Amino acid sequence: MEENKYNKILSQYNLELDDQQIKRQVEILLKDHLQENNTKDVKKFLLNSVELTTLQTTDSEDSVLKFVEKVNKFDDIYPELGHVATVCVYPNFARICHETLESEDIEIACVSGCFPSSQSFIEVKIAETALAIKDGATEIDIVIPVGKFLAGDYEGMCDEIAEIKNVCRDKKLKTILETGCLKTASNIKKASLLSMYAGADYIKTSTGKLEPAATPEAAFVMCQTIKEYYEKTGIQIGFKPAGGMKTVEDALIYYTIVKEVLGEKWLTNQWLRLGTSSLANKLLSEIEGKEVKFF
Repeated sequence: MEENKYNKILSQYNLELDDQQIKRQVEILLKDHLQENNTKDVKKFLLNSVELTTLQTTDSEDSVLKFVEKVNKFDDIYPELGHVATVCVYPNFARICHETLESEDIEIACVSGCFPSSQSFIEVKIAETALAIKDGATEIDIVIPVGKFLAGDYEGMCDEIAEIKNVCRDKKLKTILETGCLKTASNIKKASLLSMYAGADYIKTSTGKLEPAATPEAAFVMCQTIKEYYEKTGIQIGFKPAGGMKTVEDALIYYTIVKEVLGEKWLTNQWLRLGTSSLANKLLSEIEGKEVKFF
């Protein structure tokens, strides 16, 4: 594909964004709507949207097995609360999840493509993705080649995404923008658009390995871009904030942004995911009205 194809795609959208104006818009949106979403039903929905994640250097077969066993036990102990949307692990643990996860409704996501830096050969990224899917991954999360994007190599960036999506076939592909590295709202919008046109099924804020991770302003820009893309193409793209979600209020902030910018059609755990390892217990505690340390 020619380089000018990507500039032609971008030229269809307004990319002149004012970061301070976006900050003010987010402040007003949250001031007007955040508290109305502070309900038990919304917290239950958010719990069902969690991608329960273990991405530690110390992960082992035993630790991942214990991680999955907790997810399995949750259905028995809290049958009225549903379950998390996804378990998210490194590719070498896809098989353990596939063999031990009892609920067919819970997706198995693997970070792939040389996560979290995305710095390797495309052949390595493709092989890693193919092996994860072979072992049972139903969703793949990759980091876009941020260096290529920032250098203006949109063709190189999009070709990588398209090649990995070709390996995924019908499995969902999430592209992580690492918005903290992109710095500006304009860059976040460009990276979102290029990812979606290259084949991403979801766009995701960050890995959680770098600071700043997810921010309300980045989420706002990404959701606005998803909306514009949907209006132009008719293709619905999912959204996943990840990294930096420490409190239930953080989750409510992202829910509120999605609700107000994208609307009810995105308020299912098919289209909204929360990438976190620490939030599940906090949501569960607020739902139950007492401190719970289950996960």
